[in-house]
Amino acid sequence: MKVLNFGSLNLDYVYDVDHMVAPGETLASTERTVFCGGKGLNQSIALARAGADVYHAGQVGPEGQMLIDAMNRQGVKTHLIRKTETSTGHAIIQVDKNGQNCILLFGGANRTLTTGYIDEVLESFDKGDVILLQNEINLMDYIIDRAYEKDMTIVLNPSPYDEMISRCDLSKISFFLINEVEGAQISGQTEPDEILNAMRKQYPRAKVVLTLGSQGSVYQDADQTVKQEIYKVDAVDTTAAGDTFTGFFIAAVLEDKTIGEAMNLAAKASAIAVTRKGASPSIPGRREVESASIQIR
Repeated sequence: MKVLNFGSLNLDYVYDVDHMVAPGETLASTERTVFCGGKGLNQSIALARAGADVYHAGQVGPEGQMLIDAMNRQGVKTHLIRKTETSTGHAIIQVDKNGQNCILLFGGANRTLTTGYIDEVLESFDKGDVILLQNEINLMDYIIDRAYEKDMTIVLNPSPYDEMISRCDLSKISFFLINEVEGAQISGQTEPDEILNAMRKQYPRAKVVLTLGSQGSVYQDADQTVKQEIYKVDAVDTTAAGDTFTGFFIAAVLEDKTIGEAMNLAAKASAIAVTRKGASPSIPGRREVESASIQIR
């Protein structure tokens, strides 16, 4: 079984600020750092650091070699990535003194995928292989349809949520990994229990992981519900917390860990990630996560 992450590749420009800039305000930042990022890249690195064998597909522009190099160093298979003349995607990220962030995205090469390229990538994968998707690339609906035809296991993290999601046939999704905001946008409900109930009715065959920030996370499928509390840490930068959770959860499931074990591993890994600055540089390795002595809140 192979794991394909068809996802975004971004250069992250991270600005440290006292508070998030308000409309009409000019705010000086105390520091700017450039990191490798994009939800796709972050999740591929998280998968690799968690021990999974992961292939990444996506596009970069002329300045994007550092993103490919970063994944190569972590053991991600990158030969499917295509270089284009379009500028590499990037993100402008504000991180405040409490470690919270807000992100402005420019899609660039991430948003110029073609159906021909997608078909070429999917030729290397078969029934039972896993495909992981986020919503920072174009032609998501086409990728989902083609992967479903090949009987792949489709895992969707619908972030950032926009009109593209409404064009996708979400009944074809095997796993949803969503936060409260995305859960509300998909289900039309706001309370966690109501979100999960609505998801069960709308997509009865799907497995759902709903992350709830300080309230932990919940897994639901047709047969069980598993709750996971968070680990107690002092947050510095929450940028890659969700991506870390996603990578470690999927890696553990592929190892046939129980859902409880997978949720716990993912929660612990994401807790470690928020204690560090940056996106992909903050993601811990498997051994570090398993040996960490942090406690459940």
